[in-house]
Amino acid sequence: MDPRQTQTKRLALRLATAAVAMFGFGFALVPLYEVFCDITGLNGKNFSQGPTDIARIDGSRTVKIQFLTSNPADMPWDFRPSVRSMRVFPGEDKQTAFYARNPTDSWMVAQAVPSVTPSEAAPYLHKVNCFCFDRQPLEAGADTEMPLVFVVDPDLPKHISTITLSYSLYDLTESQKVTQLTLDNDKGRASL
Repeated sequence: MDPRQTQTKRLALRLATAAVAMFGFGFALVPLYEVFCDITGLNGKNFSQGPTDIARIDGSRTVKIQFLTSNPADMPWDFRPSVRSMRVFPGEDKQTAFYARNPTDSWMVAQAVPSVTPSEAAPYLHKVNCFCFDRQPLEAGADTEMPLVFVVDPDLPKHISTITLSYSLYDLTESQKVTQLTLDNDKGRASL
């Protein structure tokens, strides 16, 4: 066999192997991203949710919690925290609220997505009750206060003195209408 043909076959095999590896890596990206977010707390993925069994309060220090909100360009709601920041003792249950108003002339549904900075703090910020657990429907022109109950774990590393909890509010109205239409059709009637 000619040495050039051997080189060409090796090159073709390497290129085919690289193409298959890239294809496989593309499929693995989503689960790898989920694992990465769980480990690092990126985008608030590492939030603890629901009741906690923290029984002690660390009264020797306070942690500043900052609250931020944002909406994508296609989300017209007014959305803001009731307070911009508060100081808490680690282990202490705290409550605050976020204000939302639907200024449009139609019913809408929104979902808040949380994120924590620094990401190292995400596993230590426990949301006991949060408006972000559920979709938030609002009638045209209506407003509401949405509660947040949280606790900072006393095991929060000492070098973290400020945690920023931010929420992005997304419009889910169209997907909610499709879901409702599907549910209604399953019951034998079509309506929105």
